[in-house]
Amino acid sequence: MKMKLNLKLGQKLIITPQLQQAIKLLQLSRLELNQVISQEMLENPMLEEEMTPESPELSEESLSSSNTVDDSDEEDRSDKAEIEDLSFIWNEYLDDDRTSYSSAATEDLPSYEQTLSRSDSIFDHLLWQLVLSSVSEEERRIGAVIIGNIDDDGYLRSPLEEIASSAGTKVEDVEDALKLIQAFDPMGVGARDLKECLLIQVEQLGLKGTLVELIINSHLKDLEGKKYQLIAKALGATIDEVFQAAKVIEGLEPKPGRPFFTTENRIITPDVYVTRSDKGYTVLLNDDGRPKLRIGPFYKRMLNSQGEMYNPTKTYLEGRLRSALWLIKSIEQRNKTILRVAESIVKFQQEFFDKGVGFLRPLVLRQVAEDISMHESTISRVTNNKYMHTPQGLFELKYFFSTKINRTGGIGGELSSITVREMIRKMVAEEDPRRPLKDHEIVERLKIKDIIEIARRTVAKYRSELNIPQASKRKRLF
Repeated sequence: MKMKLNLKLGQKLIITPQLQQAIKLLQLSRLELNQVISQEMLENPMLEEEMTPESPELSEESLSSSNTVDDSDEEDRSDKAEIEDLSFIWNEYLDDDRTSYSSAATEDLPSYEQTLSRSDSIFDHLLWQLVLSSVSEEERRIGAVIIGNIDDDGYLRSPLEEIASSAGTKVEDVEDALKLIQAFDPMGVGARDLKECLLIQVEQLGLKGTLVELIINSHLKDLEGKKYQLIAKALGATIDEVFQAAKVIEGLEPKPGRPFFTTENRIITPDVYVTRSDKGYTVLLNDDGRPKLRIGPFYKRMLNSQGEMYNPTKTYLEGRLRSALWLIKSIEQRNKTILRVAESIVKFQQEFFDKGVGFLRPLVLRQVAEDISMHESTISRVTNNKYMHTPQGLFELKYFFSTKINRTGGIGGELSSITVREMIRKMVAEEDPRRPLKDHEIVERLKIKDIIEIARRTVAKYRSELNIPQASKRKRLF
């Protein structure tokens, strides 16, 4: 085989690191972007946050001096003025409020750390009761191991054999300690399944031996399916007695640990605001809370200085400068792209902003991409974890994109799948609880009332997405 060298001229798309950074910034959420900016400001000395006149950190004199001063003496004077100004504010804060934390405070006052508080977990609550119980040290030790295996719902998921092995004791001793813990507050804690949880509560409420206990023991599945007649026939009771017992069971707590399970609410800050005026809708970008970046004047003067600079230092600063400029440019491009996508959504969904969810139009990424001359993948990245505040409420940008459902015979145009979901939700909310609508009945009503042709399995899918149970589980007796 003969070896040859061939020269070919061709074009190849290469994704540069700068382009990768721009793509990454585009799909970041607001919080993630702020974290990236903070990290870049730590790593890149050329970047600094631009202070605005409204910033409380700096006085007007220090701002004007930092923008106009070129020589070090005047910079030193502005720094001293700024420190004196901040010292005054700090002293005023201490004198005006919280004087208990000053050095002149008495020793009787609590420290700042002691004023912080948090809610007790179910582990702390159970352990506190165990410590106050009149039991031996061995029983207290085994009980602590059991409490450590109780989850946030209040259930004991670990097998008793595993707990006995972990505690170095017998299974019988673990069972005795578990009975003690199951008598603690909240009722039903320490149960190994739903039936045991409900039975513990029934016993503590003094309902042992009643119809309530019989239903839980033998007909929990039938109760879930609202099969009251079947339960009444099997237990020799009337429908009314079964219904009253069912109401008692519905009042029991299936997750005893719920009152102690706390989660921090996620605060969503919108990326864009849509405001209404006489001329129509205006889309505004939300820059609040986001650092405004600029190139630090100190390093800028170093690069512009006529004096000799050590070559590696200059090379390093030039590299940092290019990186800083590209980051600022990428963030500006990201903001412009989000704004253009939001404006396009408002244009397509104007009826939604005027009248509400029932007038949401079907919309796909391609339509917005063609409207603003961008690729669909760019639109997909922009709508990821971005939120819009509108006159109708706060929505994720993805909310405005949905598939279409045609009306029968093409009458009245197309409907968004979200609109159809809203129709189903309202239909179920207005139904007769004694005879809830089945999926095929919802199909018929949509066909007759709203001229919508839709399959039963599609209704079942939308109902499931709306967290609406089946008709048999929605049934109520009065």
